[in-house]
Amino acid sequence: MKKNEKKDTFKFFDPDNSNDSAKIVLVTGGAGFIGSNFITYLINKYPDYKIINFDKLTYAGNLNNLIFIEENPNYVFVKGNVADKKDVKNVFEQFNPDFVVHFAAESHVDRSIINPDIFLQTNILGTQILLNYSREHKVKKFILISTDEVYGSIEKNKSVTEEAHLAPNNPYAASKAAADLLIRVAHQTYGQRVNIIRSCNNFGPYQFPEKFIPVMIYNALNNKELPVYGDGKNIRDWIHVEDHCRAIDLVLHKGKSGEIYNVGANNEWENLSLVEYILDKMNCSRSLISFVLDRKGHDFRYSMDSSKIKNEFGWKPAIEFEDGLAQTIMWYKSHTDWVENIHSGEYMNYYDEVYKDRNLETQ
Repeated sequence: MKKNEKKDTFKFFDPDNSNDSAKIVLVTGGAGFIGSNFITYLINKYPDYKIINFDKLTYAGNLNNLIFIEENPNYVFVKGNVADKKDVKNVFEQFNPDFVVHFAAESHVDRSIINPDIFLQTNILGTQILLNYSREHKVKKFILISTDEVYGSIEKNKSVTEEAHLAPNNPYAASKAAADLLIRVAHQTYGQRVNIIRSCNNFGPYQFPEKFIPVMIYNALNNKELPVYGDGKNIRDWIHVEDHCRAIDLVLHKGKSGEIYNVGANNEWENLSLVEYILDKMNCSRSLISFVLDRKGHDFRYSMDSSKIKNEFGWKPAIEFEDGLAQTIMWYKSHTDWVENIHSGEYMNYYDEVYKDRNLETQ
């Protein structure tokens, strides 16, 4: 592709075009589970917004998640690494985004215990590099998608507010807590417009099948053992990814700079009870449950008080857990090819087949 042809391809992103009032949103990690759902949400709700999906395409990044919008003229995928200054510099210079929504992160706790180094590089260094270029390019708002795990394990009958101290107990949570503090510094020291969203456990379509609910659904579908850590009594709060996306949207457009927002569903389940519930819904035998050695540093319970976002914006979960879980089970039943492509590794060839010749990588 010639240089002038590439420029014409992106003419709608011209920041100097006074007639173009649409917002340009840079979404990092947009090929992941929550990121891809959020991009789809934005495309549907704000058809004039320009969405840049910036993703390294690690094992958890899957462009098949966005196959239905990849031809949308307001959507562009750029392959790049948030921890690489050159990649980040190029995407900012090329698109000059108004907003940054930062999902990109190594996120699996077990992987962080085995190899914490990559979590430090992506989750901490990557966040700082993005903040640096956001400041340089005068980004109007930077949103960090964080996690309830930064608070550590919470005692029964208690929930934590955004003012609670951070007490991470595994390398993943520690790297996310460090990123949260970098966001605070960006606001306090440099005056950057930022927000942090700390969400509870998400579930829904396109979740990578190493995560809890997809593992249980997939194994039940294939009559395989369902592994449950320890005695299965650990407690998590579960929210449908679409409700999380709605919360991000509200904070992006209405959140006061510097503020943190907890996003929980007040929908706590013991792991074992949830597995049994899934098996019952799928008419599978509970004898498939297999107890395995507990995870190191396994937090017993997460629980957040989400009164702040509810009171300020009127947000609350709109999808009942039973309905959302039934929809999720049905999605995985009807998308067995999507799961099989991941298990076979075939999904990792998608970028080369569809995007490589389009010259959309950062140069």
